[in-house]
Amino acid sequence: MRTFICFFIFIHISVIGFSQGSTSWFYLRAKDTLFSPEFKTENDQLLYIGNDLRLKQVLDNHKILTFKKTFKKARKENLKKTFFVISEDKTLLDDLLTEAEYLFDFGELISEEDKKIFEPNDYGLTSTIGENIGLQVNLDYLDFLGLPKAWYYTTGSRKTVIGISDGKIDTTDLDFKGKTKIIRKSNAANGHGTAVASLAVGQGNNSHGVPGVCYDCSIYATNYGDFKKFNQLLELSSAGVKVINCSWVSSSYYETAQAVIDEMFENGTIIVAAAGNKNWKEVNYGKNLFYPASYRHVISVSSVMYKYESAYDNIQLLNNMYYSDNVKHHLARTMGFKDNDTLKAYSIYPVSVASLNKEVDILAPSAGLIRYSSFTEDGSIEYIGVEATSPAAPLVSGAIGLMYSLYPCLDSKEVESILKITSVNIDYVEVNKPFAGNYGAGALNIGDTVKMVYQLYSENQTAFIENQDFSRWDFKLTSFARGVVVRNQKFTDDATLKLKAKNIIVLGENTVLKPNTNGSLSFKIDPSLQKECELQLRDPSIED
Repeated sequence: MRTFICFFIFIHISVIGFSQGSTSWFYLRAKDTLFSPEFKTENDQLLYIGNDLRLKQVLDNHKILTFKKTFKKARKENLKKTFFVISEDKTLLDDLLTEAEYLFDFGELISEEDKKIFEPNDYGLTSTIGENIGLQVNLDYLDFLGLPKAWYYTTGSRKTVIGISDGKIDTTDLDFKGKTKIIRKSNAANGHGTAVASLAVGQGNNSHGVPGVCYDCSIYATNYGDFKKFNQLLELSSAGVKVINCSWVSSSYYETAQAVIDEMFENGTIIVAAAGNKNWKEVNYGKNLFYPASYRHVISVSSVMYKYESAYDNIQLLNNMYYSDNVKHHLARTMGFKDNDTLKAYSIYPVSVASLNKEVDILAPSAGLIRYSSFTEDGSIEYIGVEATSPAAPLVSGAIGLMYSLYPCLDSKEVESILKITSVNIDYVEVNKPFAGNYGAGALNIGDTVKMVYQLYSENQTAFIENQDFSRWDFKLTSFARGVVVRNQKFTDDATLKLKAKNIIVLGENTVLKPNTNGSLSFKIDPSLQKECELQLRDPSIED
């Protein structure tokens, strides 16, 4: 039944900004991969000591704080040409592009808003403001997820516990040592438990390994299985665990298991589960469901690609056949070209699509992620080469850990709403359309997710609901922000939304609210709303 509660609509709402100071941040691309300028540090700034006199003349006129290579903001052909620079003089970028044009062909200023980031010292090859003294590996999937933006607000909390129901975790490794409690022992499972735990909650900023999403969170580890009763999961929920990751599947549904899931949900515990690795044909074109992912009150996670901007950016050749691999926001890992001609249109190989069905809630990267257990086992570096949902699920579990770390009193019923509302709509990708209705809300964006929690629970901020199109699901949000703006947003058909705000709600441009008789919309303003606790920011001065 359609419900609409009227309220006053204001045509303008101001937005608070946060200044990062007067320094200039920018990316700079050299013309030659061999370009590697030499500097020395003196009086907290960098002085150029190379032999290029023209470049020296430019650099000596500016105070430079950082000048280093990064894989960030670099396409495949430019991976070894891109630099991240911080200068106190905002004219340095223009001077380099005009006075040293023989060295550089591109530069891009970083906006004040995009300076709101934090990177640990083990962030990998795309590190900018971090020191990059952990493993020298490519963690660009964390850039895709917006982790530096999320970590600006929180890196997690030891008080927030993420449950890992999986194989054995290597607790001797520094990324797990001292933060992991073993509730039930598990088998080795070929390093699966260590790999999953690393993605969700591996320790960061410790000059070792790689950071997990919620890297300052704690771990309760248990075994996996028990498909009828989930006793190991119920045990974690009873111990106060807020989110439990299950990167394992069964094809059987049990009413007893659903009853346990419902009990844990009422207890405030969220289960995140891998949707499965069967391809589109093997899941009977979306008709087959897997569990626990497809139970009610479980967040089901499947796989999406993240790496290349276009299918034409990463063309590969195998057995005289051209194909493209790991293209941003595409459901399949690989695509083929019509008539084997790379100048023609391409289509998805359904065999490289992980399990999709109507119960999938959200998507996260898988192919291209670091398999940390290989490093803990023998020191080798290995990236996941296939589409899989086991590594995708812990990224979502880690995101939920960050949400609870930032606002510990967050209503568990609102967690999934925030995850979906801040996800990236991937309907624009033409080759995804045959799978419509089976890939959830879109691609996980942890940076926007955590930022929305901050906006909703900071009385100094404005919260935004924007850039999505929902025709199903039940959404619930509570806002203490000084205002909520709904813009470029659709809630239609079976979608329901209950938004309760302490202050004004604004319906902005391109907002479509057309639920059918199964959907409903409720907007309420209650000035008497009181928060149950305060935001726990990584840096309290963010609120100043």
